Parts: sequence; C-alpha cells; structure tokens
Amino acid sequence: MGTYTPAGWPAGVHPPGSEDFESTAVGWLLDVVPPDYRLHGVLRRYPVALATIARYHARACVEGARQGYRTARTELAGALPPHAIDTVLAAYRKEGARLAATARAVGLVERGLRGEVFTPETDQPAAGELPGGTRARASGGPRRVRGNGSGGERASGVSSAPELAEPAGISSDRGDSDLATT
Repeated sequence: MGTYTPAGWPAGVHPPGSEDFESTAVGWLLDVVPPDYRLHGVLRRYPVALATIARYHARACVEGARQGYRTARTELAGALPPHAIDTVLAAYRKEGARLAATARAVGLVERGLRGEVFTPETDQPAAGELPGGTRARASGGPRRVRGNGSGGERASGVSSAPELAEPAGISSDRGDSDLATT
C-alpha cells in the first residue's frame, strides 16, 4: 500500500495502509472531540464511528465560530471598547482558520478509515471544484452560499449553513478574513 497523504493530513497520523494508521488516527480523533468521548469504548473499537462524530463536532465548532464572528460587534458593543472588539475578531479569525483546517483534516482521516487510497492524482480538485473544495461557478469565481432560510444570513450573503467551504471558517463584512464562507 502507498504512503502518500494529501495536503492537510494531520501531523502524527500515519498514512492509510501503514501498520499504525488506525491507532494514530484514533488517538488524534480523540483529541479533536470533547474528552468525555474517551469513555465510550465503542468509538475505539469502531474508528469510523469516531471519525463521523469528530466530523460533526469539528463542523459545529467552525459554525459556532462563524456565528460568533458575525455577531461579535453587535453583542459586545457597549461592553468592550472598540479596540478590544477588534482583538476579539482577530482571535476568531485565527482560531477559525485552525478549526477549519482541523475539520478538513478530520474529513481526510475519515476517508482514509473508510478505505480510500490517496494518490497525487486523487489529491486534485474534482471537476467543478477549486482547491480546498470550493464549488466553482460558470463565471469561474467561487459560489457564495445564499443561506438556508434560517434567518441567520447577513446582507452580504454569508450563510449560517454548516457546510464547509474553502477556506472554510468565519466571514468578515470586508471579505478579507482567512475564514470567509464562499
């Protein structure tokens, strides 16, 4: 079996097909989810189940950070000085990027646990996708998600949908965030 791992593969997790892949994947995934999940032996026995839980958890973390970023100025106005709010937003951007990278890595590990074999050729974006999983429009630009009807959308068209899009994270009103929903 090959030892190729795609971009974004988590450090410390051995490649799929290697002798220690499953044990290193389980250890890493247990670090992604809340600590009490370690109490459930079924998740160690069935790593795909653990990966599925980790995927939902990581996506929820990204979405929570997106929502917090979108509402921080309004929620914190009057309670914090403007420079502190800017610092909070910077923290959201930084941590949002980390959370988004973790969510992408969880997806890769889950695919490996499900038996997918990674090669440099499979690491290329699928037809109609840009690197990182963003869907491309006919005009060539990334597709902006317009919302899910939950009322959580802003006028800028940023959605509160849980899907991850490149670069997957929190969006800013200026669109300069490393974490913009596209």
